[in-house]
Amino acid sequence: MTVQTHLGTALPIIQAPMAGVQGSALTIAVSNAGGLGSLACAMLTPDALLKELQAIKAGTDRPYNLNFFCHTQPEQSSEREQAWRATLAPYYAEFGIDPETIPSAAGREPFTTATADLIEPFKPPVISFHFGLPDPTLLARIKAWGTQVLSSATTVEEAQWLEAAGVDAVIAQGLEAGGHRGMFLSDDITTQTGTFALVRRIVRAVDIPVIAAGGVADAEGVAAAMTLGAAGVQIGTAYLLCPEASTSAVHRAALQSPDAAHTALTNLFSGRPARSIVNRFIAELGPLCRAAPAFPLASTAIAPLRAAAEALGSGAFSPLWCGQHPPRYADLDAASLTRALASMTQS
Repeated sequence: MTVQTHLGTALPIIQAPMAGVQGSALTIAVSNAGGLGSLACAMLTPDALLKELQAIKAGTDRPYNLNFFCHTQPEQSSEREQAWRATLAPYYAEFGIDPETIPSAAGREPFTTATADLIEPFKPPVISFHFGLPDPTLLARIKAWGTQVLSSATTVEEAQWLEAAGVDAVIAQGLEAGGHRGMFLSDDITTQTGTFALVRRIVRAVDIPVIAAGGVADAEGVAAAMTLGAAGVQIGTAYLLCPEASTSAVHRAALQSPDAAHTALTNLFSGRPARSIVNRFIAELGPLCRAAPAFPLASTAIAPLRAAAEALGSGAFSPLWCGQHPPRYADLDAASLTRALASMTQS
């Protein structure tokens, strides 16, 4: 079964939800082009989410996807936070930042009953989750709307767990993917494998559609993934240079530089492993730092460093999310890119 028959799209392309670098404009453009446009919702306030939903409803009558996180919020630890800020102290001094003025906040919220209440009137065609699934009661509520439910798996065991829990399709997120790892049954990075190996193994292990994700940024990669049994392909990094994306100037510059060929999994920006272009911050502290608080608490203390550096035109402290295949199409709008990505799958 393909994404087209399962989710009602014209093309087997899903635009990956990318928090912080996109809004409804990208979602609408991809959906109207025949792919499945996605909206990253984890960092949106209720008012902002409602506004984006209204824009999507006005902008397209085609299927779209809302993405949410399902992490468990960690307990705040003043000792851990102070240790993290002590690690960052030399950088605060460099930019003249008083750490006492930086508030503590989570920054990313998991899916809750209140979120379900807000989105229920829209009955979104597709909802995807990262870091597992919400509790069974919430999941059953969503499925009762007629919504198709997807979730990310980074191992065969996660894919089987998701199938048993009732998802309609699994997103096989390979190690090459930019942004946060969707891992949720283990935090052991050594369990993570490349996209094509993972897709093949998951296709053999489950009876629901499998969507490939990670390191695919062109039509050849899409065709290869589907040859291995993928029902469709979820693509993120390739869309970051589209005019409909809200990617920052420093991030766009990094994506088009030779630096984009050097990425690493790092927990520095949020507390969870996520693939970013290696910048000064990652190079100096090391990609995986024990001092970083648990997800999503690490991000707050870094925010003023990022803002200060970006004001100077530098991405030295920015999360420069990027998969292991940098964007190939720098001059395409989202609709043209979607069609180009699917070009080798059309008869």
